[in-house]
Amino acid sequence: MAVHVMDHPLIQHKVSVLRDVETTSKQFRELVSEIAMLMCYEATRDLPLTDKDVQTPLATAHTKVIAGKKLAFVPILRAGLGMVDGVLALVPNARVGHIGLYRDPETLMPVEYYCKLPADIDKREVIVVDPMLATGGSAIDAITQIKKRGPKDIKFMCLIAAPEGVEALTKAHPDVEIYIAALDDCLNDHGYIVPGLGDAGDRIFGTK
Repeated sequence: MAVHVMDHPLIQHKVSVLRDVETTSKQFRELVSEIAMLMCYEATRDLPLTDKDVQTPLATAHTKVIAGKKLAFVPILRAGLGMVDGVLALVPNARVGHIGLYRDPETLMPVEYYCKLPADIDKREVIVVDPMLATGGSAIDAITQIKKRGPKDIKFMCLIAAPEGVEALTKAHPDVEIYIAALDDCLNDHGYIVPGLGDAGDRIFGTK
């Protein structure tokens, strides 16, 4: 299992603006989408290819295209929805599933309330998206549910992660590659990432 922390200057710059308490909901949504698109470029680097002959205006070109049923993106509701437009801009033919989870404020454990995945998910590479990887509970539960449907491969992509969440997800699902825009210091007593960026869902949807 590999953990990839993005070091691209554009991603680092956009994450810095994302953290700023003065960033508006509109700007925040746009930045989440843009960062997700940039990260998706790296996360899809190892997609399988197959040969294809393409007729150009001049001759036949021997080219490569993505093989098989390609991709499915699964956002963890609700904050994961903010990353969907960005990844679909890069891979518009991908299917999208949804998993609804919320964190119990007392136990900090995930509670599932919705799960709808593509019928052919067993033929697809799956990338689970959620802006935050805090305790890791939601990501672990979501990936557990997806694995029951037998996908070809699963990756997890988030904007901000705490070391505690990375450790928990790695232990629970050692076969899942993790892609992170920024790895922060720790969790506070309330399970929030520090320094973090606050509640991603509230900032995306303007409900803070």
